[in-house]
Amino acid sequence: MVVLPEVTRALAEGRPVVALESTIISHGLPRPRNLEVAAQIEEAIRGKDAVPATIGVVEGRVHVGLDAALLERVALADDAVKLSLRDLPVAVASGLTGATTVASTAFLAARCGIAVFATGGLGGVHREAGRTFDESADLHALADTPIAVVCSGVKSILDVPATLERLESLSVAVVGYRTTRFPGFYVTDSGCEIAWSADDPAGVTRILAARRLLGIRSALVVANPLPANLQLDPLEHDRVLRAALADAAAQGVSGKDVTPFLLARFHEATGGRSVEVNIQIILRNAALAAEIAVAVAVAVAGAVAGADAAAVAAAGTGP
Repeated sequence: MVVLPEVTRALAEGRPVVALESTIISHGLPRPRNLEVAAQIEEAIRGKDAVPATIGVVEGRVHVGLDAALLERVALADDAVKLSLRDLPVAVASGLTGATTVASTAFLAARCGIAVFATGGLGGVHREAGRTFDESADLHALADTPIAVVCSGVKSILDVPATLERLESLSVAVVGYRTTRFPGFYVTDSGCEIAWSADDPAGVTRILAARRLLGIRSALVVANPLPANLQLDPLEHDRVLRAALADAAAQGVSGKDVTPFLLARFHEATGGRSVEVNIQIILRNAALAAEIAVAVAVAVAGAVAGADAAAVAAAGTGP
């Protein structure tokens, strides 16, 4: 594993760092726009005084933080494969180049001590999972990874109510950001209620602090909805989704190929508007994740300063 020097310094100095997945760059956006957007995502984080750490695998080596050349390699490589957590050791051993999913990004970020991760939408339970048993590895990875994930819900092509049930069963807490309605990725409201919300980054930070004190090892999902004026029209969304699902079934698309297939169908059917919505989603989530990372860094620095002051005071009262 190679950690970009800028990221290493930031972590050592207690400065805020935000992890980013690379699948959205390599598989989620069309070329060459994807490389431009990758830079914009990182800039959105820098604009909030945090350090971005885009994670990927290049020729068998895990990189936490990609410089410009590596970012271009992952974004434009025809041989870049989609790497979930189970795929990482195979890719490393085989010298492959690939992009990390939510599951693998969360795992690698947490190993490096990064507390906050931004993505677009989580994977989840697929429609007809009762027959196919198809659900994303993201869910199980989040159940065992202590990290805050800022997202706009789960991808709306999935079974959202079933996904929320699985997250509950796996003890993954979901907190709405200024809402108690679970976002629907391309649309503001998935139609599902959630129990908890936070009004600002400081509120999220307090929840994270309480989780650390309690020793909870699962992730915290921070669900950040799109404003209604930026969403896809919900009626159009539902019409396109029905047609895309029918096409996928007719062509025998299954497994990890389903999500990129359906996203491509959305791109075609909406004349590219779904891509623009997707870009707004990740830019907004990156900015919010940076604000949360800054609040976490401030809180940690304050706690350390308070502990040091208490130690000095205690030393002064000794014999």
